[in-house]
Parts: sequence; C-alpha cells; structure tokens
Amino acid sequence: MSEGVIKEREFDEIAPKVSSFKRFRRVFLGRGLVLFGFIVILVAIFTAVFANWISPYDPYETNLVDKFIKPSLAHPMGTDYLGRDVLSRIIYGCRTSMIIGVLVIAFSSSVGMSLGLIAAFFGGKVYTIIMRLIDTKMAVPPILLTLTIAALLGGGMRNIIIALGFGMIPPYARMMCGQALSVKEIDYVTASRAMGAGNLRIMFGHIAPNCFPPLIVMMTMMIGRAILAEAGLSFLGVGIEPPGAAWGAMVNDGYNYLFTEPLLSFFPGISIMLTVFAFNMVGDGLRDALDPRLRGTL
Repeated sequence: MSEGVIKEREFDEIAPKVSSFKRFRRVFLGRGLVLFGFIVILVAIFTAVFANWISPYDPYETNLVDKFIKPSLAHPMGTDYLGRDVLSRIIYGCRTSMIIGVLVIAFSSSVGMSLGLIAAFFGGKVYTIIMRLIDTKMAVPPILLTLTIAALLGGGMRNIIIALGFGMIPPYARMMCGQALSVKEIDYVTASRAMGAGNLRIMFGHIAPNCFPPLIVMMTMMIGRAILAEAGLSFLGVGIEPPGAAWGAMVNDGYNYLFTEPLLSFFPGISIMLTVFAFNMVGDGLRDALDPRLRGTL
C-alpha cells in the first residue's frame, strides 16, 4: 500500500465525514447571536403574516381624546399624537418592512445576478459594457441615487421597491460575475460544453447553482440593509405615504416630540435595530455554515 493512501486514511480517521445538513445545523445554530437573530426573524415573519389577528387595535384609527397615553395594559406602547395605538402600528410596520425587504432583494438580486452571469459567461465586449455600466452606477452614492428615484417616482410601496431595488443591483452583479468567472473554467463546465450543451443550460444548469452560496449570504444581509434604507426614506418623507404604518415614518413622527414623548421614536427605532441586527447575524451564520472549506468535516 502506498504511503499516500496510508496518509489519506489517517486523515479520514482524524476528520470524520458528516452529512452536509448535520454540519450546517451544527455550525449555524452553534452560535448564540445567530440563534437569537434567527428567532427574531421568525418572530418578525410571524408578526408580518398574522398582523391582522395579533394587532390589538386598528393602526389607522385616530382618537384625539386618547393621544399621548403612556404605556399601560390597554396600550402596551402607548398612543401617538393622533391617539393611534403604537403597538398596532409597530406590528403593521413590521409587515411593511418585511414585504419591502423581501421584494427589494428579489428584484435587485435577480437583475444583478443575471447581468453578472451574462457578463462573465460571454466576456469580451459584453463583459466590458455591462461591468462599466455597473461601475458607473456605483460611482453615484446609493442614498443619493435612491432618493432621486424615490423623489421622481413619488412615495408608496411599489415606488420604494423600485427605487431601492435599482440601487442594490451592483453588489449582486459584481459578486456573481466574480464567482462565474472562476466556475466557468472548471472541468465539468468545459466537458458539458464539449458534449454540446447550450449556453442557457451551461449558465443556469452548471454555473449559476455553484455560485449561489456566497450570494445567499449577501441576500440575507441585504434584506437588513433594504429595511434600514426604507426606514431612512420614510423618515425623510419620501417613503411610505401617510397614514401608512412604517417604522421610519414613526420615528419621524416621534422626532417632533422627542423631548416630551421619547417612546414614540424609541419603539420603532428599537424594532429597526433588532431586525437589521438579526439579519446581519443570520447572514454571518450562513457564511460560516456554507463555507466550502469546512464542508464535510466536524
């Protein structure tokens, strides 16, 4: 028996093989902050889906007689300057943030990854044109670009999704392009091309699936960025239009009463912070769990 085979068997005994799912579960759920973030995201999803049932009041119903009520059993987070229940608006604001975050990432990632994949696969002039356009877009500060688009299109959920989605295309395009440039040179891609596979089959059947792990991590983290960006736009008055429930708009509403009623800004602000933090922590956990250098070992 050769010395190389003996060393390989010794290595297998030192680093026992485990299933991918078992390793993923152990790495992903093995960190307290990641588990905390995962629980927060589950709570946010549950809140967004069942907002109609768990909200104690109508978030849009005004009652000037009951304005600025302090937190109590009847109103756990108090009421705002129009007498609206803050907890109910937080719950519906969660639905708004989650919908916008998911749809923005779905739009920007699909467009960005498609552009990056096309640029990497065809190369040449196609690569130059697409990537130079991406570079040109990245030269404009994202917040300025998003504010400009939002101001031109106006407020509302649909226009905010378009504005934020368009502004978040470049990171996906660049990452997909970098991943695809390396994957397309691997032997199985070359063999598939030699066997007569078409361009679409090679791109979406062989190259794209092997580029997804780092992109999934990016998508998870970018949901948090999209929620934060939407809150910023709503705070500046170009986001969700009144009386729509949005965390950023609620922070802005409470800003005018910051010294007398600080809780009006505190509750939506802490909601934004926890949600964005949760997505960042889950993204870190996914990055560690999907790292191919650790795959298959304990």
